Amino acid sequence: MRITSWNLLHGEAIPPDKEADKTALLSAALGQLASDVIGLQEVDYFLERSGNHNQVGTVASMMAASDWAFAPSLIGDPDKDWRNPIESDDTLITNNSQMSTGSYGIGMVSKIPVTSWHRLDLKGSPIGVLMAFPVDGKLKRFYVRDHPRSALAAQLDNGWLIINTHLSFVPGFSLAQLIKIKRWANTLGVADKSKILIMGDLNIPMASFARGFKWKSLATQRTFPSWYPKVQIDYFLSQSLRAKDVRHIQYPHSGMSDHLPLQIEVD
Repeated sequence: MRITSWNLLHGEAIPPDKEADKTALLSAALGQLASDVIGLQEVDYFLERSGNHNQVGTVASMMAASDWAFAPSLIGDPDKDWRNPIESDDTLITNNSQMSTGSYGIGMVSKIPVTSWHRLDLKGSPIGVLMAFPVDGKLKRFYVRDHPRSALAAQLDNGWLIINTHLSFVPGFSLAQLIKIKRWANTLGVADKSKILIMGDLNIPMASFARGFKWKSLATQRTFPSWYPKVQIDYFLSQSLRAKDVRHIQYPHSGMSDHLPLQIEVD
């Protein structure tokens, strides 16, 4: 089973190129990754900036995968006006449902049948931070306020539980969120701990903090920024598996996103 975690940056070409064929870039990257399961962060759901597409559904079509889910982190365009999800909003969209409201969040696509989907809500930090974003090929800093996060779990019919997340960029807050996800992972009915994986953009630049005391990091790779990777903030975590138990596959920058994909194969 080949599993990928990739912060997609809503399908942006890097370096920026208004003439780039983003559909072709994405299709080529997915073809090279050849994933059975892919966890996506920073994906759009019917937002104008990315062409009014359901990006998770598009990835599923390109992968010829029947099962997918999208968990909105905020409602609206994060570059413009947005709001936190409220009780009346649909917070888990799958291949069997739909929502008309444009939103932004995380998703997962699986070629392996999914028996159930689960979502864990995570509060955002009350304060924001200065963050670096690629502008004209260079990183520039902007003040960004945080927003609610979530974890999206897929229970597969082969017995695996795979959890995808994108944590807060506020130091310390991401650690608290990750601890909550680790505890939640053990409540979803999978007795075999070796078949539980947490993946995603954890926004934690030190693997020792991401692992904690009971979890192990399965792949070591600098993933950000994609054109000149300096730090690892994307991870696969397991309670039982070790790095030597999986095959870690590295890919060069595909021309899309400010993150490199992180990928492993497990038996």
